[in-house]
Amino acid sequence: MSAAPPRVLVLTASYGSGHNRVAATLAAEFRRAGAPVRVVDHFHDLVHPEFDRLTRGLYYAVLRRAPVLWGIAYWLGDQLSVSSPLLMGINSLGTRRLAGLLAADRPDHVVSVHPTPVAALSQLRSRGVPIPSHTTVFTDFVAHTQWIHGHLDRYCVPAEEIARDLTARGVPRDRVVVTGIPVGQEFTEASERAQARLALGLSPRLPVLLLMDGSGGGFGRLEEAARTLLRMEEPLPRLSKLAAGRESRVKIFGYVDNVRQLMAAADFLVTKAGGLTVAEALAAELPMICFGSLPGQESRNERFAAMAGVALVAGSGAQLERVIRAVLRDPVLLRNMRERVRLYRRPRAATQIVGLVLAGQGVARERAS
Repeated sequence: MSAAPPRVLVLTASYGSGHNRVAATLAAEFRRAGAPVRVVDHFHDLVHPEFDRLTRGLYYAVLRRAPVLWGIAYWLGDQLSVSSPLLMGINSLGTRRLAGLLAADRPDHVVSVHPTPVAALSQLRSRGVPIPSHTTVFTDFVAHTQWIHGHLDRYCVPAEEIARDLTARGVPRDRVVVTGIPVGQEFTEASERAQARLALGLSPRLPVLLLMDGSGGGFGRLEEAARTLLRMEEPLPRLSKLAAGRESRVKIFGYVDNVRQLMAAADFLVTKAGGLTVAEALAAELPMICFGSLPGQESRNERFAAMAGVALVAGSGAQLERVIRAVLRDPVLLRNMRERVRLYRRPRAATQIVGLVLAGQGVARERAS
């Protein structure tokens, strides 16, 4: 009889769409590899659904109305030890039910894509609770303290710079693998710009700018970016009104599931710097202009993208206009950015992570350059 395939538990949390999308991408890849997988939302399933609803509502309210407060909280969390009493026990949330889940389901591997389950698993292991092989997958281009715990087997990070940050914070280099952030399988496939534009009804000759907001909408500065692009001075309440009479120049989409096609059609992307959005743009070889990034992880992602040379940054509408003009007028600048993007693109991150997990390997001993 052949051995049963290893069972995998993926732990996520619904704070922003990126964690859940990465979890879903990994789960799909595990299933393609023949491994049974279960995805669990740590706050909803292991703490309490009402706690999840209330805290998520608070998180989104802060992002919309007082994002600077989130920036301060994110910065403070990076300064505090994971054992600090100022964290008020957040790193122990859900540990009792998580221990019960591990005992009942007996997974062979656990993969975390959010820092709170990482902390809970580390807490359990420190108490002597048997924990299976545990891999944590970073979903931002940041080495934040609250992701870093002493009882992990493997860190999968998006770039070599993040690996160096982790080793500088005391993580053994042989526990860190540079994989990239998992993106959908469609990003592993070649996509021709001409075909994508034809399918979308876009001109094959004119430059195409893709403007994106977060999946929840209302967090970035998409309307301001569109107004800037159209050289309009009076604010309008809706993008559909803003585009009225300019349908040949502007196409408005709501939530879409063909991001790969849209990115293939574009010359560059104007977006706030969500971790998964940056990873998808890199996989699609699409240079970025970061505009409207929120304080916290997005501002750190923005800083990474700018320092890596894969993005330009605009802080105001006037700066955005100047940057767009510079990119459109200087093909060498755009070509150089694309060359930098190719250095960081990792469209097969999910496949690599699943291979590492299912092989039961210790971490690949990559060395910092």
